[in-house]
Amino acid sequence: MDSPGDDQHRRFLRLFTEHEPALRTFVRSLVPTRGDASEVMQEVAVVLWEKIGEFDESRDFRKWAFGVARYQALAFLRDRARDRHVFDEQLLGRLAEEAVMAEPRHNAQRETLDTCLKRLPDRQRELVLSAYAPGTRMDELAERRGQTPMSLYKVLHRIRQTLLECVRREITRQEST
Repeated sequence: MDSPGDDQHRRFLRLFTEHEPALRTFVRSLVPTRGDASEVMQEVAVVLWEKIGEFDESRDFRKWAFGVARYQALAFLRDRARDRHVFDEQLLGRLAEEAVMAEPRHNAQRETLDTCLKRLPDRQRELVLSAYAPGTRMDELAERRGQTPMSLYKVLHRIRQTLLECVRREITRQEST
């Protein structure tokens, strides 16, 4: 038998996993590195989980989560303020606002890229997915494929160009309809 805590846990997981890619993209736009974004995302997840009981379900979870993420990114950057590569709060605020406004366009581009990836021949799609999988080293991938790293980079460049053209065509088509 499920406890009330199980329902809350399921609700949180459902909402968080639905919005996590957009949230991660937003956080990544606010901090200097992917590693920093991962660190901030861990804190965001913890804070969202701790405060899920306070969340009013009539509100927009995404907007609430973005607000939490923004504050966590600010706190992260304040802690690292001695690093001269960290943005000040005013600039970070403007970047955050622009990221929120650009997010629907980024979602459309991501969906279009997924569509274009599916149109690639299987071998090309598998190569792209393996090349950009976390922890992939190009020299090792090239060796496994029996290629030099330079020839692998050239193949990937051609595939990326194909994907870019496909995305541009699709977005232009979507905007004209």
